[in-house]
Amino acid sequence: MTSNNVEHPFAEFIRILGKGKKGSRPLTQEEAHQAMRMILAGEVEEIQLGAFLMLMRVKEETPEELAGFVLAVRETLPDIPANTADLDWSAYAGKRRHLPWFILSSLLLAENGVKILMHGSASHSENRLFAQDMLSLFSLAIADSCAAAEQQLQTQNFAYLSIERLCPALNRMIHLRNLMGLRSPVHTLVRLINPFNAPYSIQGIFHPGYRPVHQEAALLLKQAHMTVIKGEGGETERNPDMECLAQSVHEGLLSEETWPALFSRRHVKPEKLEPKQLIQVWRGELQDEFAEASIIGTTAVALKLLNKVNTQASAQQLATEYWHNRNKNGY
Repeated sequence: MTSNNVEHPFAEFIRILGKGKKGSRPLTQEEAHQAMRMILAGEVEEIQLGAFLMLMRVKEETPEELAGFVLAVRETLPDIPANTADLDWSAYAGKRRHLPWFILSSLLLAENGVKILMHGSASHSENRLFAQDMLSLFSLAIADSCAAAEQQLQTQNFAYLSIERLCPALNRMIHLRNLMGLRSPVHTLVRLINPFNAPYSIQGIFHPGYRPVHQEAALLLKQAHMTVIKGEGGETERNPDMECLAQSVHEGLLSEETWPALFSRRHVKPEKLEPKQLIQVWRGELQDEFAEASIIGTTAVALKLLNKVNTQASAQQLATEYWHNRNKNGY
């Protein structure tokens, strides 16, 4: 703890953010990098961390700040051999209105040769279903280390790593949500870390204003290929009842495209979420047009990102073929 007579070195970053309407400004990328390095190293007092996170929350993160934060997090991660994962898939929001059908999209891609690293967190919000808690339905083990995830990617083209294993400090900050009553920049940051440095990254957000922020942060981070969508519930999942704007980065160029709604009318959300329906739909034991459209539609967005196809129509067609030809007894 710093003496009362000596300013704590982290106080500079709080002052930059909190000096009032005229005196405050965003952090530069380097300042954000330094601030997050101190946080991750445990060099910040609890009261400072709370103040910092909430000041960031009020003003909202810039792409430069996010890039600086991500680079600091990556410095704490082990070196992973290139090409270990093809597609980075973040899963932190949790689902409230519909089941997390995107899990089936990721497994469908894995079955067809795409190595997917999914990372997320355990439940940190009431009344939401998190991917991490659904994987046991498919007899999929959560990787307990980066090395275990590497092995799973080799054997089954899919691995799930919890942020608790990847970066315990970030996990602790995510779970401050119930203490603060608000999300913090960490909820945005974790979606961007791409811990295995996969060449392709797909992300979902809830608030549309964050879509270009993710896109521009990916550009600063030199992410080769990335697509971000306003996903159902904030997850990386296309809602088939609505148009879907996808904003992307490809080799340093920004682009965007709108995917059409797949139904002319909105579906009524289920009264209760039954997780076992995930495996039942995969096995063909349960027919659900919303679920299938969501799974196929999400897979199509990923296929277009992965450059497996050139058009939306061909992406939708290939995703449909994947779904109809899936191994229903695979899980």
